Amino acid sequence: MLLAACATPPVSAPSANVDPAALDAAISGPQRTDKARARDVYRHPRETLSFFEVTPSSSVLEIAPGGGWYTDILGPYLRDHGKLFEAQYDSPNASLAAEDQSGRTAFAQRLAASPAVYGNVTVGTLHDGKFDGFPANGSVDRVLTFRNIHNWIKDGQIDANLRAFYAALKPGGILGVEEHRAAPGTSLQQTIDTGYVTEAYVIDHARAAGFELAGESEVNANPRDTKNYPHGVWSLPPTYEGGDAGRATYAAIGESDRMTLRFVKPSR
Repeated sequence: MLLAACATPPVSAPSANVDPAALDAAISGPQRTDKARARDVYRHPRETLSFFEVTPSSSVLEIAPGGGWYTDILGPYLRDHGKLFEAQYDSPNASLAAEDQSGRTAFAQRLAASPAVYGNVTVGTLHDGKFDGFPANGSVDRVLTFRNIHNWIKDGQIDANLRAFYAALKPGGILGVEEHRAAPGTSLQQTIDTGYVTEAYVIDHARAAGFELAGESEVNANPRDTKNYPHGVWSLPPTYEGGDAGRATYAAIGESDRMTLRFVKPSR
């Protein structure tokens, strides 16, 4: 029933240099777990990365990779001809930073254990709007962030981070953003409380950092998401913050409604 409810949306036309066969091979590769694959019906990695025009020869900077859901796809896709940088996000909130440490250790160990897959991945940090661990000054083709904007708003880091992304990209480079989408008019406090961000907020702040909006996609839209839950977006899968309370209802809704936006750093 969930698969029918979340039918794959129309495929965005890929860039001429996107390699669909190579991308499909990375998505179907043995490095991905069954648990990760089960989320493809909500996250649409092939369509999303095609919309962000990620090619096998791209240099890509992924921000706050978490458990590495997209790393498991980007690593093999970029291994032979591209480059993948992973920036772990250092939150100014000390308690959150401490909670993240065990996950980061596991992430680093997993990359080190599979050099044939992740041997072309460099891990660094993003702290207070600055990168550490790799060059990030007009040197990358793509900066990608998946469901992180709401955290940076809460931490007061959104504008500093967007400026860092702009500085990291080559002229003509692309910033790809996927984020939980709030209804227009949602207040900043509601965003902090629920995790849902308005498209207008993201677009306005990206433009303030110097970016131009180059495309919008509904590839990760979910019209069943009513965005009014006791635990905000974290009521939904995969988090289920409310435990068993309403779990069947949330499972039927699926993962959040998400904006998918492509920004460009002007070449001028």
